[in-house]
Amino acid sequence: MILHDFFRSSAAYRVRLAVNIKGISVRQQPLDMYRDGGEHKMPGYTAKNPLKLVPTLELDDGRALPESLAIIEYLDATQGGARLIPDDPWEAARVRAASYAIACDIHPLNNLRVLQYLEHELGQGKAAIQSWYEHWVREGGLLGFQDMIGKDGPYCFGDQLSMADCCLIPQLFNARRLNVPLDGLDRLVAIETACNDLPAFKDAQPSVQPGAF
Repeated sequence: MILHDFFRSSAAYRVRLAVNIKGISVRQQPLDMYRDGGEHKMPGYTAKNPLKLVPTLELDDGRALPESLAIIEYLDATQGGARLIPDDPWEAARVRAASYAIACDIHPLNNLRVLQYLEHELGQGKAAIQSWYEHWVREGGLLGFQDMIGKDGPYCFGDQLSMADCCLIPQLFNARRLNVPLDGLDRLVAIETACNDLPAFKDAQPSVQPGAF
């Protein structure tokens, strides 16, 4: 399998974490989302991912699957290793709800194409864009996420890593990169510390990926 990704993409980071936690072998194909307007917009890639986003998982038979959570769920259903979605329907729904909160509600408002649109199309300056980012990541997102997850254990839902942890850690990475205050998010910071001590998380960090700059 081939994972088409960009080292700093939160969505691609989620999938790298899932792959590492489950011990799956994939070949990474890094894309440069800045060079020549973005390699993710080139015809060879858009045939695999019409939305022109990363990541995309390309199977050995040539089929291509976009969308990070769909990829994680597919891998969890078809590959061995640790389960990222619990078998119990209620617990599985809780993990999905927390994961969707980040992937569907928080992240889309602060990803690269939105921030670029604010700057280039709407003429917003750096201060306004930073205010937008901080509001939707923190007040409009992570504070509520913290109340959705479990209260005990090192990870989002107790002692077992889940898809929710795969979503949280990249979002916190981006929050730190863009200087979002994390006060009042002590539970999330503790989870981040516990996760980032694990080899699966260290090996997925953006700075050690092919094509990182």
